[in-house]
Amino acid sequence: MTPKAPTDWFHEDFFRVPVIAVLRGLSPDEAVRRATRAWDAGVEHVEVTIETPDAVPSLAAVASAATERGVAVGAGTIIDPEQLVAATAANASFTVSPGLDDAVVAESIRRGLPHLPGVATASEILRARAYGLSWLKAFPASVLGPDWVKAMKGPFPGTQFVATGGMSVATASTYLAAGVSVVGLSSDFASDEGAVAVREFLGAAAETADRGALRRA
Repeated sequence: MTPKAPTDWFHEDFFRVPVIAVLRGLSPDEAVRRATRAWDAGVEHVEVTIETPDAVPSLAAVASAATERGVAVGAGTIIDPEQLVAATAANASFTVSPGLDDAVVAESIRRGLPHLPGVATASEILRARAYGLSWLKAFPASVLGPDWVKAMKGPFPGTQFVATGGMSVATASTYLAAGVSVVGLSSDFASDEGAVAVREFLGAAAETADRGALRRA
């Protein structure tokens, strides 16, 4: 049986900001441009998908830019173990998958490379928990909906969900209120105006969190 993943892969404050930028199908220059917009808006983590080998240079470019800021960049759309080789070579700090693949999880554990698998059913969550994984990607989140998150948080209260797939800053608060820990945004970083909207959203989310902390104190 595959050994369990380290419990500190995604430690409590790894995803301190409730938004991750997901960049797909972009040239290296455009990927860095959008990643920079995300970082300037207050987003800490960026995911660059590498569904094809042609996308790996974009991941490497963003990872290089991230080094100067001291932030983490993940490689997305990992569906086979061979992609982990490319992700490691491009200096990805973690990987993300649209599904839960046993071989990918096993190789991630062997490499010590934090992995965020995608789930869409209770059975997949149970499989992920058997590997020691508590941070999971709810995908496709726009299809699953916020009610799915509420339903899954009942039997799996210790599971942290990152909702990606069809998300926007306009719908992000609904998913966070349903129990999602992080929302993956993409098209919002295509323009300066979109990035400003994300910055304002994160500011409002921080104020809400602060008020909640005061009430609990």
